[in-house]
This record gives sequence, structure tokens and C-alpha cells, in this order.
Amino acid sequence: MKKSVAKHTQRLIFLRQKVKQAAEKFIKQTDNLLTCRLSVGYNILRGEIHMVDGKELRRRVESRIAELPPGYISKKNIKGKIQYYRQWRENGKLKSKYIRADDVESIRKQIEERKALQERLKELQLRYPNEGENIVYETKIVYGDDLRQMIETVKGFKKRDCFGRIEKFLHGTDRTRVCALYGLRRTGKTTLLLQTIAEMSEEEFGKCFYAKMNTENTMAQITRDLDKMFDNGYRYAFIDEVTLMKDFIDSAALFSDIYSMMGMKIVLSGTDSLGFWFAHDNELYDRVRMIHTTFIPFREYSRLLGIDSIDEYIRYGGTLRLGEISFGDPDVLAADASFRDDESTRRYIDTAICENIQHSLEYFENGKYFWKLYELYSAKELTNAINRIIEDMNHKFLKEVLTRDFVSSDLGISAKNLRKERDPEKRTDVLDNIDRKAVTEQMMKLLGIRNKEEQQIEITQSHLTQIKQYLKAMDLIVECPVRNAEMGLEKEERILFTQPGMRYCQAQALVYSLMQDETFGQLTEDEKTFITDRILEEVRGRMLEDIVLLETMKALGRNYDVFKYQFATGEYDMLIYGRNERGCAAYEIKHSDKCVSEQSRHLRNENMLSLTTPRFGTLEGRYVLYLGENKDTEDGIAYRNAEQFLKVLPEISLTSGLEETESEDETEGMQPTM
Repeated sequence: MKKSVAKHTQRLIFLRQKVKQAAEKFIKQTDNLLTCRLSVGYNILRGEIHMVDGKELRRRVESRIAELPPGYISKKNIKGKIQYYRQWRENGKLKSKYIRADDVESIRKQIEERKALQERLKELQLRYPNEGENIVYETKIVYGDDLRQMIETVKGFKKRDCFGRIEKFLHGTDRTRVCALYGLRRTGKTTLLLQTIAEMSEEEFGKCFYAKMNTENTMAQITRDLDKMFDNGYRYAFIDEVTLMKDFIDSAALFSDIYSMMGMKIVLSGTDSLGFWFAHDNELYDRVRMIHTTFIPFREYSRLLGIDSIDEYIRYGGTLRLGEISFGDPDVLAADASFRDDESTRRYIDTAICENIQHSLEYFENGKYFWKLYELYSAKELTNAINRIIEDMNHKFLKEVLTRDFVSSDLGISAKNLRKERDPEKRTDVLDNIDRKAVTEQMMKLLGIRNKEEQQIEITQSHLTQIKQYLKAMDLIVECPVRNAEMGLEKEERILFTQPGMRYCQAQALVYSLMQDETFGQLTEDEKTFITDRILEEVRGRMLEDIVLLETMKALGRNYDVFKYQFATGEYDMLIYGRNERGCAAYEIKHSDKCVSEQSRHLRNENMLSLTTPRFGTLEGRYVLYLGENKDTEDGIAYRNAEQFLKVLPEISLTSGLEETESEDETEGMQPTM
């Protein structure tokens, strides 16, 4: 008990210090040249902030200006004698008044004070207009009828799964926090803000405003605008693209320490995910509710956009373009998708990821956190380095596909099927003479050479470690959970991408470019096409494995362990261990709609089974997730449709592998247990 009280006391002291620091920073930002400065008091126990009446401050400034002399001091030489005059304009006419030499310095100080106060008055006039004066905002503020028109643009759009968390924040009683909505570009942040506003009651809407920041705005400007809105009765602030402000990270605590305690509910949104990550660890600390938008699982993607095909998700998944794409038209989809080709993917990586990292590092504590990356940044090579690391991850992924999947795939069966094809136009013997091992070795060699040739800068291990840390913070990559069944096995590093379209597009572009190399000049175009299609089929298969593993891991929560289980030879694509059930289920994941005995060979391997059950309890089920219909085989293997499996997460049972559970509210969708 004593330890708990001591810990609580230390926490209060820490919070009091943080609020005091924020208050002092606020005073400094709003400082004026009068002795009666704008003062900010704080009381952490009562959670209140008190401010001197701003209009009274403006009146005092205006009164003081009226007492001080206008104009400037000029010096003239009259008959060899220096004389001083104060000159000023009045009603368009230049006036002049002689000043005694003894009074020059005093009058000079008064003139300087007047000029400084006139500058200060401009700020006070913006912040505290008198009756009849129009309120002038320094940032882009939208409210009333203009805001009503904005929210009309999102009506009819389905809501993301995280929508309920924003509403819960707005209607909760916590007055010490702000809500931060962050994620990469095109993941629905602005739409979420407008949807939240659209759901407000008329009373709440009347107290709500939307602000959109740009790179020219500062924290001083938005805080002055917040003061004006607060004085006019506004209590709900939705501030978009807040991370574009250069001083946001270093001053973010003003939102929580000042305005939240005054009674404002503030929802922030920004594309620079890393900026929020820095702010969360420093300025905002535990005074922010973070809501991530970067990861869009298949079940949510399907519900929002009406796409039921996992292959469409593999090709284009990761971003949303709500209201802009006709998803029934594949040509429109391909033309407007973020990951439609290598060029659009590189452009997205440059703007959404590389610039995100650089902007946050540059403006957080004057670049203090560049660390080992500063040498790359100063040489203007940081963007190339980040691109290189992302590409290397995806090239490594392709190498694994080539060595593990393409070489080992049974092209003989495909060759036989092609020879017996009923359609004469599709009947061919193109595969009969292809040496897949030789083709793979040539592609691997080319890939290694190309990687080396494209390496314009040296990327050290420290560069790699730091950039990976930032990519994880941005929710772009996740380390694949891998466990070994036997001692002495080397633990492999495997990276899962939360944006499948990005990975697939880069792998696809690489395969196409490799096949155009003169090394494969002896192959016919039909042979090149078939090899390319076959490799990309294996890429989609491997990506389906990663998607199922990642989404199951994120959806099931703490009561389950989800991981890849490796043996000396072979692996389970996914093993789910139920802590409460004290049992497990093993899964193989196949990008095929055919039910073939070879697919379940690991699930029937007695040695693998004997290394699983002693450690993870009863094996409740053995499943193959594939693209065909649900069926059970005589040898105890349950085939389940992978798309259906992903859609109903987190509703799952180890004993059945699939629960036919539908959402009660189709517009909200299923809420994952996180």
C-alpha cells in the first residue's frame, strides 16, 4: 500500500512539473511588453487553468499606446549645432517638434515602447476582437454552414473499425488527454474526422470546428485561434495535418496541458506518424489516446470497399480512396490505386514514408534524433537509403520465394495439365523444356548483381537498425513471430508488411525487369510469360501466408499466441495456442482453390505432431486455409476458405477453425479484440 501511495505521489509530482513547463512555455509564447502580462495559473489537483481577461489586456495596451509619443527622432545640423526633433504624421501632414538634448533618450525609449506595443496590439486584436469587429483567424478554420457542407462529402461512406474509439473519447470524462489519429497517407484519417463531426448532435455541432494546418502554420498561431474559438463557446476541436507544423513535436503538450484542462475535446490528425510517435514519447507522454490507421486488415478492406477477393487485396491493399474509385471497374482501380505500378509505389514511399521520417527528424529538437542517420541526411541520401532498405526487404522476400517456392513447385504437374488443356488455344508444351533450377539460379544471380549496382550509398548496420525502428513505429512493418520446435535451429528474421500492395508491386516490377534481361533471351515470350506468372503466383501464395499470420495475430489478442512453427525440415505456416483452452491448432495456408493431399503433408507428419503436443497441449484441429469451399477429409484435415476465415476474425474456435458469425451492424463491422 505504501509503495502504491509513493508511486502515485511521484506521478502527481511529475505531472505537476510537466504542466508547469507547458504553462511557462505558453507564457513565453504570449509574452507582451507590459508589466501586466497574460498570466497562466495552474492547479494540477483541480485540473484547472486560469487566464487574465484578454480583452482587458487589449484595453490596457491601447490605453498605454495613446499615452506614448508617435513618430521618430531626426537630427539636424543648424549653423554647426546639432538639434533634435520628433517628427510624425497627423491627418496626412508631417509635423515636427523640437526636443531638448536632455530629453532625447527618454523620448526615444517611449517611441520604441510604442512601436513594440503596436505590434503586440495586432496580435491582441486578432485574438480578442471588440464587438462589431470581424474575427480573423491565422489558420484555416471551418465551422457552421461551411463545415456542414464539408461533412456532406463523407455521408454514405462506411466507417472504419476504429471509429467507435473516437466517439468514446469525445463523450468520455477524461479532461487530461487529447486524441491523436495518425497513419500513412490515404488510410482515411480526414474522412474519420468528418464522419465523427457528422454524427454529432446539433448542440455539439454548434460547438465544433475543423482546422487544417499547413507547413507555414505555427503552434503560436493555432493556440491563438483556439483561444478565440474557446471565448466564442467552441468546445470540440478537430485539427487536421497537425504534424505539418514545424514546432508541433516540441510544443504538443500545449493541447493537453492547457486546452484539454480548460474543457476542450481535441482530436488531432496527421500524416507524419513518426512525429506523433516522438510527441507521444516526449511532449504528450501519457496524455494522448493514440489511434492508428495505417493497418487495414482484409476484413475491413472488404467491408469498406466491397471487395471480396484476396488477390485484389494483395495487389492494391494498404490504402483507401473512398468515394474516388469505382471498385467494380478493374481498369479504374488499376489506374487510380496507390500501388498500380513501380513508379506510383516509389512515389508513395517517397511522400508517405521517406518525407514522413525526414520531416519528423528535422524538426524534433532541432534534429537531435537523427543520430547515425545525420550523415545520410546531410549528404541528401536519406530518402535513397530508406527506399533502398524497403526494397531490400522486398527483394529478400522475393529471393525466399524463388528458393523455397518456385524451385520446389511441381512444374511437372503444370506441364502435364497444359498439354491436356481442353481449349486448343491454351494447350501448350511450353514447360516441357524449361530447366526451372537453371532459370532460378540465373534470376538470383541477376538479383544480386542488380542490388549491388543500385547500391549508390553504403548502408551500415546502425543505419538499418534505426530506420527499421522508425518503420515499426509507423506501423509499416512487423516482425514475424517465429518459434522453433527443436534446439539448435537458427532463428530466421522475417518481416511482415502491413501494406500488401506495396510489397506485391515491388516484387512484380522486379520479376518483370529480370525476365527482360538478355540472360533469358533464349526463352520464347510464352515461356517468359508463363515463368513470370508462375513466380507471381508463388509470391501471392507467400503473401497470403503473411496476411493470415499478421491479421490473426493482431485480432486474437492476449489469450492466444499466434506464430510460425519451424522444424528441422518443414514448418507449420501458423500455429495458434489458446492459453485458456491449453490447446492448439495447426494451419497450412495455400493460394489455391484445389484440394490436394500434398498440401497437408506436414499436418499428417507424425514427427512434427510429436514435437507439438507436449509443448502446446492437445492438438484441437489441423486445417488447410485455401481459396476453395469448406470441406473435411477422411484423414481428419479440415479445409477452410481463407477469405472467409479472415473476414470473421476475431471470431474463431480452435476446434472448428471457423465460426459462421455475422456482424449485427454491417456499417460498423466486427471489432477486433486488441
